[in-house]
Amino acid sequence: MAQLRALLDAGADVEDDKGDGCTLLQHAVDVEYDGHLQSGEPLQVAVTAFLLERGADPLCRYNGVAVVDEAAGRGHWSAVELMRAPIDQDGR
Repeated sequence: MAQLRALLDAGADVEDDKGDGCTLLQHAVDVEYDGHLQSGEPLQVAVTAFLLERGADPLCRYNGVAVVDEAAGRGHWSAVELMRAPIDQDGR
């Protein structure tokens, strides 16, 4: 995560999709969930939490699906709870 922090501290856009449409937050949810499936270890949310703190938008869409909805569909409930808190506060 140190590299990600350095990249964002240097001015990289937290919503940058590198042209594939998948934001850093979407990628984090994917990696966290896949890591859980492959290892059997509990779901992790450190990168998701970090990106949300840095302003990542949980309502950003990839292939028409908001990242919060993608996380819910995959069963990444820890990430969903983190993402829904600011949505609920904003009334979005």
